[in-house]
Amino acid sequence: MLKQISILGSTGSIGKQALEVVDSLPDHFRIFGLAAGANIELLKEQVKKYKPEIISVKDEQVALELKKEIANVKILWGREGLTEIAGCGENNLVLIAVSGINGLFPTLAAINNKVDIALANKETLVSAGNIVMERARNNNVSILPVDSEHSAIHQCINNKDINQIKKLIVTGSGGPFREKIYSEIANATVKETLSHPRWSMGDKITVDSATLMNKGLEVIEAHWLFGIDYKDIEVVIHPQSIVHSAVEFKDGSVIAQLGIPSMHIPIQYALTYPDRYEGLETGSLSLTETARLDFEKPDLEKFPCLKLAYEAGIKGGTYPAVLNALNEEAVYAFLNGKIRLTEICKLVEKGLEVHTSIKNPNLDDIIHSDNWAREFAKEFLNKITVS
Repeated sequence: MLKQISILGSTGSIGKQALEVVDSLPDHFRIFGLAAGANIELLKEQVKKYKPEIISVKDEQVALELKKEIANVKILWGREGLTEIAGCGENNLVLIAVSGINGLFPTLAAINNKVDIALANKETLVSAGNIVMERARNNNVSILPVDSEHSAIHQCINNKDINQIKKLIVTGSGGPFREKIYSEIANATVKETLSHPRWSMGDKITVDSATLMNKGLEVIEAHWLFGIDYKDIEVVIHPQSIVHSAVEFKDGSVIAQLGIPSMHIPIQYALTYPDRYEGLETGSLSLTETARLDFEKPDLEKFPCLKLAYEAGIKGGTYPAVLNALNEEAVYAFLNGKIRLTEICKLVEKGLEVHTSIKNPNLDDIIHSDNWAREFAKEFLNKITVS
């Protein structure tokens, strides 16, 4: 029986790679729904190839134009479109690969309708991990991580009792500026920042990797996914990106997941779980050719965003949601040439300093805090010019 899946963010980096996985396993999947942002021409090609029953785009005008060109497909738009596709009971699984806080609402819609989720959106659990995980447990919904680090941890734990775990070890390549001094990072161009040494990802997540905010968001996400205290989650820089993460158990054993740096592997694992198939040929890992594996502590002086993320996660309340929103606005300001890379952290730190957190936030509190953070960021950015 074919597994019916929907891909939200089908024209982005993760979405396109997910469809390549689907192409490699044609006897296992059928595409039920697709959702895209700005790349409408690619979406049209995907609709022609995969023949989904339902699609969604960013705004109403684009949807109306598409209705003139595409027949026999239900066409939606906006946040409502994302949530309708995700919540459709025809789905066996929905891949949430849209960026930012936009991933939260379709994730909740899928959970409410008991649809399993492959989650490639960090911001959902960073902003509202307590709400999302509680609802998932109550509805018996599986949330399968797509990030290579969380996928690795999921595979290492392998349904073992969480009380047997001593520590999670989250690895990261260190990004393009691991060996640079602070002044070089401060003067980094957008092009240099987007030149990741190991992974091919979207622009936003690549900038986060360069500041190590990505690792910070992953720590918060790991806390919610696996129920592990922040003091028991360690970030380790591993430039070869062969060990994708590891778990230390209370008896001293450490189990790690290794593989070549390819997002196709964790994407396929999430889509086919609990089964494994020989799908897309990603190549085999040769330890003799790899020759060496290096590990080092992250430099929090050069990369203070990681420290800010830990602090926000430990404080809890609405701090993580504010951290996420501030960072998101700052990253796009950097990509648009409005601020330096190092000013991302300054904006986030200032916003967290003045934010009044709500201890046990509900969904409205999280949305309000997200909106507050974005307004704060816009006011802050209006005072900054790149010299």
